[in-house]
Amino acid sequence: MVNRIHWQVVIEKAWKSRPIIWLAGVRRAGKTCLAQSLSDVEYFDCELPRVRQAMQDPQDFWDSLRGRRVALDEVHRLDNPSELLKIAADHYRDIRVLATGSSTLGASSKFRDTLAGRKTDLWLPPMTAGDMRDFAQTDLKRRLLRGGLPPFFLAEDLPEREYQEWMDAFWAKDIQELFRLEKRSAFAKLAELLMVQSGGMFEAKNFAQPCGISQPTVANYVKILEETFVVHVLRPFHGRKSKEIVSAPKVYAFDTGFVCHARGWNSLRARDIGELWEHFVLNEIHAATQSRSVYYWRDKQKHELDFIWAPRRHAPLAVECKWAAEEFDPRNLRIFRHDHPKGENVVVAHDVDRPFKRTFDELTVHFENTDGLVKRLL
Repeated sequence: MVNRIHWQVVIEKAWKSRPIIWLAGVRRAGKTCLAQSLSDVEYFDCELPRVRQAMQDPQDFWDSLRGRRVALDEVHRLDNPSELLKIAADHYRDIRVLATGSSTLGASSKFRDTLAGRKTDLWLPPMTAGDMRDFAQTDLKRRLLRGGLPPFFLAEDLPEREYQEWMDAFWAKDIQELFRLEKRSAFAKLAELLMVQSGGMFEAKNFAQPCGISQPTVANYVKILEETFVVHVLRPFHGRKSKEIVSAPKVYAFDTGFVCHARGWNSLRARDIGELWEHFVLNEIHAATQSRSVYYWRDKQKHELDFIWAPRRHAPLAVECKWAAEEFDPRNLRIFRHDHPKGENVVVAHDVDRPFKRTFDELTVHFENTDGLVKRLL
């Protein structure tokens, strides 16, 4: 079993402040293996009927685990998971609980209590650059083509059939159990189209007719896909300038492997890599910040920046993604900084071994790899 050291450290630190960790992430991202890799943890698979039976009396269940560290995998399979977790947090303060699921805690009516103030939310995204080192893997192009779900990345051959099997399981075990949707074909079609067009501008009306559903239904399905971490909606950053785009979002698929599968790619051409690299950098930002408050910037003359990280009370960090550092053109960044002069400018390129900076007139730009970007975000 591979030790994903960064995530183990994050969990241990979180347990020192709160008794419950809600570990979310898509199916097969590695939540189960991560839970089982923790030291001195009692592991329970809530998909098993005998395990669910043992939890029907929460008090009896927690009495048997005094002073222990407990992992509850796929906890959304329980009839009332929030009750079980709330009792642990309120009455068994000597117990530490790691609960896993495929969505945000409040995504479905099964979670009647969000456990505010009792838990730490942790999101396990597809494999990061740090995870690849833990897996003793260095082939970044393989990561871009196959994606960041460990079983898919590590498979001997390109696991084309498994991508569809994953989508079938996602519908049956996540969407049906949590949200009770009825139109499987429309939902699946929308998910596929979003992956084909991943990273592009999103307008619900453009998806309604191909999927055979209304625009409000498209919006509802996108919200569900977002809550289950299958897509990420990026909204435009703006300072309410008349020339800036202020409302049109972009939608990114969660994983480069699924993007490649939806587009029918079984190998990568040079022109494909830059776009997939952009997805990979977004994954690094999500993993480091544990936040989906990432923006993009665009004006009405179609000048655009890939990502803007702008936490409250901080100047916006502008991020441009380039497979090779020499591909960077400062023009769009200059236009952005004319209206938003404060904040750092970072170009993230895979061929940067050591960070450096360049000045374009009065514009200072830092060139980093993904490790350098992560340090700037933290």
